Amino acid sequence: MKSRPLIGVGVIIVKAGHLLLLERRSVHGAGTWSTPGGHLEFGESPAACAIREVEEETGVVIRNVSFMGITNDIFAEAARHYVTLWMRGQYRSGTPSIRAPYEMSAVDWFKLDNLPQPLFLSLQNLVDGNSHPPSAWKDTGSNR
Repeated sequence: MKSRPLIGVGVIIVKAGHLLLLERRSVHGAGTWSTPGGHLEFGESPAACAIREVEEETGVVIRNVSFMGITNDIFAEAARHYVTLWMRGQYRSGTPSIRAPYEMSAVDWFKLDNLPQPLFLSLQNLVDGNSHPPSAWKDTGSNR
C-alpha cells in the first residue's frame, strides 16, 4: 500500500502585530518554530480543529476562525507528506503557556517582521508564498 499525505491544520493568530509561535520539541521538525496546530481528526471541521489545538497546546482561546490557504509540505528527511490547511483565528483570551511539553519547548508572541528562525517547513512555505493562494501570508498584515 502506498503512503498518502496527512492533513494538518496550522493556525495563524495575530495580536497587536505579533504572531503566536511555539518551538517544536520531540516531534518531526524539532527545533523549528511553528504556529499552534495539529492533525485533523475524523469528522472534525478545520475550524474546530484549530480551536481545539490552540487551546490544548497553548491555553489561548480563539474565535472567528476562517480559512486562509493551503500548503503542500513534503518533509523529505522524515519521509512525511502533509497538506496543511491554514486557518486564521482571532485572539479571545488566555496567556500562552506550554501545555504540551512533550511537543514544545517554548511559546511566545513574535513581531510579524521579526520571526524567529528556523521556521517549520509548512510555515516557511506559507511565508514564502508557496501556498494556494500565494498571497495567503500577506493577509496576516506582514510586510513580506
